[in-house]
Amino acid sequence: MSEPVFVTSRDNPLLKELRRLAQHNTAYRKAGRFWIEGDHLCRAALQRGLQPAVAVYAESFWAQLRGPAAEVSGKQVVVSDALFKDISALESPANMGFVLDLPSDVAVAPQAATVILDRVQDAGNVGSILRSAGAFGFRQVLALKGSAALWNPKVLRAGMGAHFGLHLVEGMALEDLNALTLPLVVTSSHQGELIQNLQLPNPCAWVMGHEGQGVGPELMARASVFVRIGQPGGEESLNVAAAAAICLHASSLRIT
Repeated sequence: MSEPVFVTSRDNPLLKELRRLAQHNTAYRKAGRFWIEGDHLCRAALQRGLQPAVAVYAESFWAQLRGPAAEVSGKQVVVSDALFKDISALESPANMGFVLDLPSDVAVAPQAATVILDRVQDAGNVGSILRSAGAFGFRQVLALKGSAALWNPKVLRAGMGAHFGLHLVEGMALEDLNALTLPLVVTSSHQGELIQNLQLPNPCAWVMGHEGQGVGPELMARASVFVRIGQPGGEESLNVAAAAAICLHASSLRIT
């Protein structure tokens, strides 16, 4: 473990960058790296073999740091508790954070089981879908333009570490999906068989649409399979993250 650097000035250039990464949704795109905060997310990154470019600790936390979180190879920075709170976008700062480099591989894997996000805009929904993708064996998530920024702090918190086991590509245009060689499966309340009655293709690419408008007409036209989720309770529709969990779980039951 390297010796830490103690930073005491709020105007330190590194702390200014950390504030941008922690508090602005798309600052990571220009910086080429992103911020995660809290023991759970930091340990999840380490468990996946990732090493931070910078590890940042509140002074009170550093004094009691033990275990894998103390065994990072990158630059280590210690700040006062007040300065860490100034960096954090959380109401209750977690006193520990990592700066990690964005993945460099943004090529579409043509045959990887995939989830396509079609303008899914709520950060909580996107993070939840990433968790379901990881849980049910879908290793690639492709986000079309108009979807929430995948590496923004709110999505990272909602993803609970799922990001680190997935191949993520964002900002895609419809034509970029031509690289996929899988059948597209779309949920619809107006057409298709009930999901429990279908033999779903494996692997496939599930399309999850905008919270209010659903899947756009261009992607509907590309779909090979249309699926309905039965709702015997009579509700009009499901939250997109709940629908994704049902669909991806159903696909996982077909995996042999």
